[in-house]
Amino acid sequence: MQETRSTCPYCGVGCGVIIDSDGAQITAVRGDPAHPANFGRLCTKGMTLHLTASSPITRQTRLLQPMHRAHRADAPQPLSWDAALDLAAGKIADSIEKHGPEAIAFYVSGQLLTEDYYVFNKLAKGLIGSNHIDSNSRLCMSSAVAGYKATLGADAPPCCYDDLQHAQCLFIAGSNTAWAHPIVFRRIEAARAANPGMKIIVADPRRTDTAGMADLFLPLQPGSDVMLFNGMLHLMLREGWVDSAYIDAHTTGFAELKTLVRHCTPERVAQVCGISQADLATAARWFATGAHSDPAQRGATLSLYCQGLNQSSSGTAKNAALINLHLATGQIGKPGAGPFSLTGQPNAMGGREVGAMANLLSAHRDLGSPQHRAEVAALWGLPSVPDKPGKSAVEMFQAAADGEIKVLWIACTNPAQSMPDQTTVRRALQRAEFVLVQEAFAGAATCAYADLLLPATTWGEKTGTVTNSERRISRVRAAVPAPGQARHDWAIAVQLAHRLEARLRPGAATLFPYDTGHPEHGAQTIWNEHRASTRGRDLDITGLSWPLLDAAGPQQWPLPEGRTTGAARLYEDGIYPTADGRARFAAHAWQPTAEQRQARYPLSLSTGRLRDQWHGMTRTGTLGRLFGHAAEPGVQLHPQDMQRRNLRNGDLVQVSSQRGAIIVPVQADATLGLAQAFIAMHWGSEFLSGRSASGEPLAGVNALTPSAFCPASRQPELKHTAVQVLKADLPWTLLAMAWLPADSAQTTRQALSALLPQFSFASCVPFANDTALATPEHERTGVLMRAAAPAAPPDALIEHIAALLGLAGTDTLRYIDKKRSQRRYARLLRHGDSSTLQALVLAGDTSAQGWLQTLLQEQLPAHGYGRLLLQPGAQAPLALPARGKPVCSCQNVTDTAISATLAHCHGSASERLAQLQSQLRCGTHCGSCLPELKRMVQAAGAREPKPVAQAAM
Repeated sequence: MQETRSTCPYCGVGCGVIIDSDGAQITAVRGDPAHPANFGRLCTKGMTLHLTASSPITRQTRLLQPMHRAHRADAPQPLSWDAALDLAAGKIADSIEKHGPEAIAFYVSGQLLTEDYYVFNKLAKGLIGSNHIDSNSRLCMSSAVAGYKATLGADAPPCCYDDLQHAQCLFIAGSNTAWAHPIVFRRIEAARAANPGMKIIVADPRRTDTAGMADLFLPLQPGSDVMLFNGMLHLMLREGWVDSAYIDAHTTGFAELKTLVRHCTPERVAQVCGISQADLATAARWFATGAHSDPAQRGATLSLYCQGLNQSSSGTAKNAALINLHLATGQIGKPGAGPFSLTGQPNAMGGREVGAMANLLSAHRDLGSPQHRAEVAALWGLPSVPDKPGKSAVEMFQAAADGEIKVLWIACTNPAQSMPDQTTVRRALQRAEFVLVQEAFAGAATCAYADLLLPATTWGEKTGTVTNSERRISRVRAAVPAPGQARHDWAIAVQLAHRLEARLRPGAATLFPYDTGHPEHGAQTIWNEHRASTRGRDLDITGLSWPLLDAAGPQQWPLPEGRTTGAARLYEDGIYPTADGRARFAAHAWQPTAEQRQARYPLSLSTGRLRDQWHGMTRTGTLGRLFGHAAEPGVQLHPQDMQRRNLRNGDLVQVSSQRGAIIVPVQADATLGLAQAFIAMHWGSEFLSGRSASGEPLAGVNALTPSAFCPASRQPELKHTAVQVLKADLPWTLLAMAWLPADSAQTTRQALSALLPQFSFASCVPFANDTALATPEHERTGVLMRAAAPAAPPDALIEHIAALLGLAGTDTLRYIDKKRSQRRYARLLRHGDSSTLQALVLAGDTSAQGWLQTLLQEQLPAHGYGRLLLQPGAQAPLALPARGKPVCSCQNVTDTAISATLAHCHGSASERLAQLQSQLRCGTHCGSCLPELKRMVQAAGAREPKPVAQAAM
């Protein structure tokens, strides 16, 4: 058994992990108690990393050898690495010779390591001469970057996680931290416990689990953040809560901002934002004073923000307007104070550090600066680098759809799921002359459009570095060898670059002198080159070394030569990285969302994360246990909006925008405001699909979202879409589900997912049994498919689905009524004198789905049912216990069990929570469910203990 210290591959918290491995197999993972980001804690996703890397899942889901399609409609065929690299180099070189370097574009990922990013940036801008390289970080962090640069002068979050324990007021805007960054939320809970007087303000259109902890909740109208922040500043000025001394000594531009916010009166803010004037005043006072009762004794205010501010056509303005509040009140550069953007991906920071975006160059240099271009050219030994701005993500795919970009090289990201306006994105993938996809997981939607697929390594197999939200660089280390023929992302790029150099720079010295045969040495060489590029820059790490990272652990930048530790927080001296050393106020007037609600599209749709899922679910989507908390796709509406539309929970609805439509089940959700809707960002066509009226496959949630973007940051407005929701008239329905062997469940799910576009609506997800995380040997894997259509599909399609689920044998019970287009299949598995339901298909009449799904999923005894299993009707022949929805994924505790236990708990809320945890163990492992548990405790209310005499009766 071997232990390897590495970093979690999910969000930008950057948690340290310890990987246990045995030979080529990862066997367990736990939080690293020595890592300063998490001190041993992990969320549900991190706790299950080893399960996603198990051999059965790897064999079924991973891309393990290069694959090529001679024609787009063909199934991909294997070929050797040499042949694959020669093919790709030839296609790229031919396109450059025919169309010029700007015919080539790279779309890379915030999940790449810094070394991967560095090589791709050098390959695009140095060798090929194209600035068309952008990252999916454009979709999550570019507005935060633009906001920092516009006000503070550099893309450098000035805070650190330790500031949470020093803050007296915490302002959380546009972030469901409890779900999106659970380990940061654990630290918030700890800070609140240590300092009960801390005030927490949450501004969000939804009353999320994060808002459940707030002392003040501001239920904003979507897109009204700038008006809120400007209105808070208006009140700070009126009441004398600003820090005039700080403004005079360390900032410029306040006079213009002061004029702007004069019109943001409490009356107007209340009208635009949908909040009360009293709550606005409280928020302004707490923020300005650090929640101190005496404004002259200002406490510390820390703000946390994420995609609610970033993913907007006014994203830069939102970020800048919030930073204005910190500058105006001197809430920056001291413990517990400052604007702290929470990074979405594990290495979005690292990608920006090496300049792997369309508007950047190495070490935070700007592409538009002649001096910066000359510095990078000198570093790379080139006469120049291209000066024409590159295409950002949305612009890149539009250019490919228009035929301007001919070659797309996509690495470690899934634009056919994650990009907005999927109609345009998929047209781009279809029209491009050559699409190269470098990927670890074969089931990603984008893989279906690839001419060439190159297998890449992933978590547990890679070596290099990443940078988290607090500017902390951590090592990523390989615990096991790469499976199959997978290679490291940077090594693939280097090996392809060497072939391109033979065509584009014959006889010249290589720009890529990195040893691909020895990954640790090669990665270190790349990192050293990156380090040299940072000398004298705001992120200077010339005092850091690879051996120091290995010996001393994660380090924060800047760490220039001559210093031994990095800076925990920035701007403590009030000097900013601007021409005059002063921060700049940015005056932005409020602008409404790019799409306004109207009569045809009367609802505001937002997208966001689920607690237990990650992005397109290529990794988390392999584990049924991670679907317990949110089992299937759905759209949430306020109960009153459902009532007005005569909708009930589970009804299928068509959600339409100006770009497209999808069909999903609807669910009531009182955490939403009126005229609002929510769909999780994860539901792409791999899990949710169907076909349109014209026969086109539906592309998941991002078939709806707009390509409108912030003019400064180029980040798209994924957080707001004007939609219509109408009941879908699809009378023919299907439910198919089965327990499957672990070594075939993923393959079966992928085969079923390929059938989704044959229905008007269809979804396909895994599920699991009620096994605690500590006993994975007892875990079972299942697959569940739902579908609906105006009329019955061909019988052969239903028979094919039944066969995939093991219902084609002689041990299957069948009922077929062709006249009514009804089919029902069931298969039992005997265990001595008992039996359990193993697989079922209900087609045409799914009224029995409620009790049959419970019977199968809860593995309840089924030997007494016999042919009653084929009987239609919502009422079970025998009473079935309802287990409920899992709340605690680690211990597999359901809401039903929690409610039953709470009925016997007594005392204060904290005492009842302690009793609940003692009895059920929920919330005692990773803690991700704690916000929901606390909400359930509060909702249940206090109960008095029974008198002793009564209890004895």
